[in-house]
This record gives sequence, structure tokens and C-alpha cells, in this order.
Amino acid sequence: MHTLFISDLHLSADRPRINQQFFDFIEYIAPQAEALYILGDLFEYWAGDDDLADSRNASVADAFRLLNGKGVAVYLMHGNRDLLIGQTFAQRCGARLIPDPTPLGLYGTRTLVMHGDTLCTDDTEYQKFRAYARNPDNQAQFLAQPLEARRQQMLGMRAQSEQNKQTKSEEIMDVTPATVEQVLREHGYPRLIHGHTHRPARHLHVVDGHDCERWVLNDWYQRGGYLRCDASGCRLFNL
Repeated sequence: MHTLFISDLHLSADRPRINQQFFDFIEYIAPQAEALYILGDLFEYWAGDDDLADSRNASVADAFRLLNGKGVAVYLMHGNRDLLIGQTFAQRCGARLIPDPTPLGLYGTRTLVMHGDTLCTDDTEYQKFRAYARNPDNQAQFLAQPLEARRQQMLGMRAQSEQNKQTKSEEIMDVTPATVEQVLREHGYPRLIHGHTHRPARHLHVVDGHDCERWVLNDWYQRGGYLRCDASGCRLFNL
């Protein structure tokens, strides 16, 4: 038995090769697992569940539903790009939306899964935007607009975000070590799995005398990847 974890796929019409890697992963690799966790940023952006009328978006949801029909539990967590994914999309996928963070009992090892953006507390500008974007009133106002207007706003925000990154240091955009230690302490020194930072690796943190693993998931900009965990531990794989 094993469980798979992916994040930061950023699926979009602009990346047909990566889109195909996703569909191949869902068809050939994921069916062997008992569960698949998507820890945020499945799409480059998500303007609302009414965007399921788009055939590409619908095909992604239907791929998950077929996977779930093969007996694989599918779990979805919001990222910073797809925080407007709702129950309509989750039901189409046959998936369950889970909160960030979510604790798991993973083959005898206490494990905490997160998207990872809440660990980047040195990036105060981003954290302010994160709070704004997750405000229910702001989300309701955004979703009240026509779909095409929302799409254009999302594209504009993505372009602005990429421009802002050019002026930020790598350290600011990575996790804040003190925040990681605080999270590990608050949750009883678990194994931690997250995405967001696009720096796939295994890290070892010693917190209050406890050895804690932190696994960072692959992004799918150039090449897909996933984390496979079973009773013997975890391992990162590239596609």
C-alpha cells in the first residue's frame, strides 16, 4: 500500500506537454495507490467552478473521477492559485476538499500536509495578499462578476505576481525556518509534506530534540513529479 502526493501542477492551455504528463500520471501511475493528495495549485489559476464549462478543465475533473472509480481516494487542498475551487468541482472529481493544514496518520507516522505558503512568513507582501484573497466577502464580490472578466483579472494578477518575484530574494520566497519549527512544534513534531516553494527536497529539522522530516514537492513547470509514501518512508520521483 502507498499514497501519492502532488502539488503545483499549474495546468493551463499554455502547457500542453505538462497537461499530457498529468493525464498519463493519472492513468498509469496513480491507480496503483490507495490515495492521491493534491496539495494546491492544480491549475495556473481557477476563476470559479463555473469554469468547468471549459473542456480542458472538465477533462481534468473527469480524469480524477475515473481514478476515484478505480478505488483511489482523491483529496484536494487549496493553493494560492486555485483557492476558488469549490464543492461543485470537487464533486465532479469524486474528490474531498481538505483544509490547510491537515494531519494524517500515514502508515504509522504522524504526518502534516500543507500547501506551504503559510510557511513563507518573511514575504509579508504576499501574506497580506493571501489574507485579502481568502476573505469571504472579497471572494463573493469577485465571483459575482462575469466569468470572462474574472479570467482576465486572474491573468493580470498572475502577470503582476511574476513581475513582483523579480524584486524578491530567494530567501524571502522560501519557507521561514522559525515558522516551520513553530508549526512542527504545534502539531506534535510530525513529518511535514508541502509544496508552493518549488524546491523539491527532503529536509531534516531538529525541533526540541525531535527529528522531523520535511518533504517539499515538485512543481510541474518543466517536468512532473510526485512523492510516494508507504510504511517504509517517502521518496520523490520525476516523470
